[in-house]
Amino acid sequence: MSIRRTTKSRRVAAAVLLTAALALAVTGCGADDGGGKTKDTGSESSPTPSKSSDGDKGAKQEDTAAGDNVDPNVKLAEAKGDGLTLVVNQVKRDSGGFVTVQAQIKNESDQTRNTSAWAGLESAISSKNPNSVAGATLVDKAGKKRYYVLRDTENRCLCTTSIPPLLAGKTIPVFMQFPAPPSTTTEVDFTLPSFATTSLKISE
Repeated sequence: MSIRRTTKSRRVAAAVLLTAALALAVTGCGADDGGGKTKDTGSESSPTPSKSSDGDKGAKQEDTAAGDNVDPNVKLAEAKGDGLTLVVNQVKRDSGGFVTVQAQIKNESDQTRNTSAWAGLESAISSKNPNSVAGATLVDKAGKKRYYVLRDTENRCLCTTSIPPLLAGKTIPVFMQFPAPPSTTTEVDFTLPSFATTSLKISE
């Protein structure tokens, strides 16, 4: 009788141990899967550049071209026309082979002024750049050469565009980029339609 009970007890103990071993094996597999998921989740949560950050960068570059980092109190030259005053704040030669002119136009009259004339009379240019300063030119009198605002293959200018009618007393910043004259040329004549011609000194 005691031998049978002992044999039965051993069988029960063996079954318990087998069950425990299987449970541990299942638990071990679950831990491996969980570890894999944790690793994947970590990679997904890694910071990545967003479209909005790229867009902000582009907007910042455009703002810089339109007049950021230019002191509006600096007055290098002035031209008047039709109740408006154009004040040039910076004329800079860049390493890329072009000259950038930064300016402000103020409406000193008591009436709103239309800005469409500043795009120039050349229809192929003005149609692509309405209400812009695409009609501006630089003249190198010593080199006897005229420079126009830079344009892309579709005649879009490298300048301020979409300028609204200028209300009385209001001021708007503008910029224009031109091919650079030779390094020996340090002074040019600047013209914008409806304004008088003014002389500009190019800074390096």
